[in-house]
Amino acid sequence: MDAEQGESIRFWQTPPLTGVELLTARYIEHRFVPHVHDGFVIGMIVAGAQRYRYRGAEHLAATGTLVLINPDEVHNGHKGHEAGWRYRAFYPDNAQIHQLMEELELPATHLPTFNDTLLYDSDLFHGLFQLHQLLEGPVSALQQQTAWRQMMLALLNRHARLPMPAKPGVEHRAVSRAKELLNARLAEPPSLEELAAAVNLSPFHFARVFQRATGMPPHTWLMQQRIAHARALLQQGCLPLQVATQLGFADQSHLSRQFKKVYGVGPGAYRLASANSDR
Repeated sequence: MDAEQGESIRFWQTPPLTGVELLTARYIEHRFVPHVHDGFVIGMIVAGAQRYRYRGAEHLAATGTLVLINPDEVHNGHKGHEAGWRYRAFYPDNAQIHQLMEELELPATHLPTFNDTLLYDSDLFHGLFQLHQLLEGPVSALQQQTAWRQMMLALLNRHARLPMPAKPGVEHRAVSRAKELLNARLAEPPSLEELAAAVNLSPFHFARVFQRATGMPPHTWLMQQRIAHARALLQQGCLPLQVATQLGFADQSHLSRQFKKVYGVGPGAYRLASANSDR
């Protein structure tokens, strides 16, 4: 890898695959803070290496490996090679995956779960890489949609499992209620004491329960929701300044910093890519 080429990011969507976001990038010094995505991350290390922490362990993703992240699971990312890493990724939303499950006549009530985060599967890597390249070009909707389903079927068949639904409990309800309250007050969130009182737990116990359930403390989870809502507003064409004001960011720069830490691309570029995909 040529260290002098610098970082580059391209983010786009292709109209035939509604709900699938695509990224190709070269990162050198960029560091992803601990964050979650509400959908799956299916990544390919094309060159170099990436280090990241996921499920309490450190991982080194070398050239030719697939990186799989399940929805709502905390992870970070930074270079694992002095020249950084080249990366391609699919970000399908959950509706896309539910649709695929229904088409495959598999139970669609719950999302599948990838067993491992790092895969050394050369056939699957090359197939996904070719699919990603295909989605950059002006090929027909029929070809795009067919190739997408073929590769997702291969990925799910080889490396995913269907989870059993979790049994509801008092703490589960407390976390769910707290999430509802935080989502309802993104711009002016309640205090820890308010949240704990609303779910009938002590602040200390609530904070521990929430972090155990989500992998992050309430204030970090709140920021993830703000960023997710920011993404939705940007997709609708809202200007970054409007988004920052509406969601309680200190200013537009604050939004830009936080958004790029999670998505690897600034809100302005994301908005432009979303607009172009609708044409």
